[in-house]
Order: sequence, then structure tokens, then C-alpha cells
Amino acid sequence: MRGFNRNNFNRRNLLKSSAALLAGSALGRSWFIAEAEPAIKNVNLASSPSTLKITDMRYAVVVKPGPSPCVIIRLDTNQGVYGLGEVRDIAGPQYALVLKSRIIGENPLNVDYLFQKIAQFGGGSRQAGGVCAVEMALWDIAGKVYNCPVYQMLGGKWRDGIRIYADTTESKDPQEYGRRARERKAMGLTWMKMDLGIDTLEGIPNTVMQPAGQSTWEFRNQPHPFMAAEVTDKGIDRLCEYVAAVRDAIGYDMPLSMDHLGHIGVKSVIKLGKAYEKFNLEWMEDVIPWYYTDLLKEITQASPTPTLTGEDIYEIKDFETLCSNHAVDKIHPDLETSGGILRTHKIGDMAYGYGVPMAMHFAGTPVGCMANVHCAAATRNFLALENHSLDVPFWQDLVTGIEKPIINKGFIKVPDAPGLGITLVDEVVKQHLKPGTGYFEPTPMWDEKQSWDDALFS
Repeated sequence: MRGFNRNNFNRRNLLKSSAALLAGSALGRSWFIAEAEPAIKNVNLASSPSTLKITDMRYAVVVKPGPSPCVIIRLDTNQGVYGLGEVRDIAGPQYALVLKSRIIGENPLNVDYLFQKIAQFGGGSRQAGGVCAVEMALWDIAGKVYNCPVYQMLGGKWRDGIRIYADTTESKDPQEYGRRARERKAMGLTWMKMDLGIDTLEGIPNTVMQPAGQSTWEFRNQPHPFMAAEVTDKGIDRLCEYVAAVRDAIGYDMPLSMDHLGHIGVKSVIKLGKAYEKFNLEWMEDVIPWYYTDLLKEITQASPTPTLTGEDIYEIKDFETLCSNHAVDKIHPDLETSGGILRTHKIGDMAYGYGVPMAMHFAGTPVGCMANVHCAAATRNFLALENHSLDVPFWQDLVTGIEKPIINKGFIKVPDAPGLGITLVDEVVKQHLKPGTGYFEPTPMWDEKQSWDDALFS
């Protein structure tokens, strides 16, 4: 709260000067001139919030192993203070740049107003990437202006460290799964996730029943119920060998989650949930598309293994539909899709009311990571935050200003520095730019609106 102290200090100075002015008037003009007019020096222009204006939006595209590229945006202001935000992994910079003309000239401290102003340009999955990046950058500016960490502006923190859960890569060899899990545990992690789906069974006869000749588009874009893919008993037995290898490696004290089961039918998901009961999994993730509420509820009620979804949901009302119907056991918003820091915090509070815990999906750079950290710190029902970059050697070198290593024995320390608490290390970010892209170069082509804002009601 140094900012408030600073303001109090300034207020005291003002009172002191006023008193000196009155005293000077009483004692004579020569005393007044000697004591009451020091030169104005080192003024922090960011302390004039009422006249703060957004002046520019620029971007840099970082390429890293794992989900990538990742777009970092920078909002500049007329007072030198700037904010950093991140578009969700894989999405392009245009998701944010189309918003530039709609926020230039606005006061960035009106975070919720600006979010509502641009919210219509968000949508499911990566479609919300630009809106969320801008919201993130606005909070970074607000924190810097008020000299306050973001979590404090959300109501304070519930925890000093944010638990990380590690994603792990797949292998055809169950023992390799176990070896990689053991390595993660040795890093000090306290929560593990493994990807294990029917693709692991490819080439093993009589493990998956599905029609031949389906196209690549169908495999990626057809919702699960329309793929007619079912796992056989032999396939389930084989999948259990992988989970058993991981449990043998890490024991049963550590939470273990599972993702990427594949586009299989509802009944197969239930069969797997029953088969995995003995491994005491924390959750099975995104077992079918999130919008099939009734089918999710059918799975959740029939499966002894808990279910979870949410990384592609934008609207808070859709999360509430899942929570109020207890269609899943846990939710899993991605802050870069679910409306940014404040709305994700609200989603957590909403879910808490229904007794639903909240984990958080994440796969980007430390910029987005720290936005998640502040939100998680301020949200009561938070469980753990995903990280896809444990094996990326330069990941934490992209930023400075926070304690290193950023992930220390499975936790990230919640920073007390203003805003998100980080500064980009220019030379490191420049080393990992997407080929052919620049480093926060001017974007004048996005200064003017290229379409009218739509009216969402008449």
C-alpha cells in the first residue's frame, strides 16, 4: 500500500504548505518565499489518474515449445505508464488489434466499463483472446497507477503461493509415462496431469471401435457423440496400464488428473471413469464438448472418477449452467478465454456458491501466467493452475521483476509489485519472436474502426 502512503504523504505536504502559506501571510512575505515554494521535481505522472488516456496498442509474437505462438500486447498511455496483456496461445494478434480503435482515448482505469464496451468481440475458445488480453493490460496499468498489486484490487488474497499442476507429454510406452511423472515429482510438483487418449491405442487391434475412412476434419471438428468411436474392454485394460505406471511412479498421495481422452462416446467415457476409479484420479477433463449439459451430467452421475471442463467457455452464464446443474464436478476456465481477470474471479465466486471447485487452464507466457496468479490468489475456491512450459528453458527469462525461479517446488509466489508485477526482458523476448514479426512496432493500420459496433439489442 505504498501508493496510499505516498498519497497521504502528498496530502500532508499539501496541508503543511497551506499552513505555511497562512503562517507566511502572518509573518511577512519574505518568510513565505523562503519556505513555501520548492521546485517541483520527480513528479510521478502516473499519479494523475483522472487524466490518464490510452494512446496506443502494439504487440510482439513469441514462439516457444508447446502451445504457441503467443501474442503479448502493450497498451501505452499519455503518462508513460503501460500495461501488458496476452492473447490466448495460438490465436493471432488481430483478435486484440481490432479493439485498438475502440479503446484509444479512453481512461484505462475504467476496467469494467472498457471490458463491457469490447465484450461483444469475444467468444468461445480463442475468439475471446483479444478481449481478455486488453482486460489484462488494463489491470496492469491500474495497479501501476495506484501502486498496488492486481490481487489487492480484487479484494485481497487467500494464499501467498499458487499451486501449479504439470502437463506431461504422451508416449507409447507406459514405463516412459512413469519415468516422466517421476521426474515431475522430483521437481517438487504437488499435482500432476497426464494426457492419455485413444490415439495411444493406434495400431493395437481390437482396442477402439470406430468407422474407417473418417477425414482429418471430422477427427478434429466433429463433436464426440458423432464419431461413433467406442473403447473396447481390451482398450480399457491397455489404458489402465499407463495410469498404473504413473501411479507406481508417483504414489497415491499426489493428485493426478487426466486430459485428452479422445472423441469417444458417452458410454465409453463412463466405462473409463469406472475403470479408473482404482487410480483415484482428481478429474477426467473435457470428456465431451462443454455445451452438452445433460450428457455431461449423465457422465458425472455415473462415473466415480470426477469430471471437469471449461477452458473454452467465455460467458459466465454458461459456467453457471454447468455449476447449478452439477453437470461437472469441477470447472476449469482459461482466463484468456473466460473474460480476463475480473470475470474469472467472478466465475470462481459463483462456482463457490454451488460448491464447485475451480482449477485454471493456462499454456502461455509469464505475462498471462501472472494474470492467472493474481486471479487465483484472490479466488477462494481455486485448486491449481496449469503450466505447459516446465521444459522450456527460456520461459521464465522472458520477464523480470518477480522471484526466480518463477515456479519453485510446484508453487508461484504471489508478487506484491504494482500491477501484474513483471517487466519484459527485451533482449530475451526478441530472441524468441515469431520469424517475420517485429517487437512492439507501430500499428497505425488499426487506428480507425474497420466496422461498426453491433447493437446487441433493439
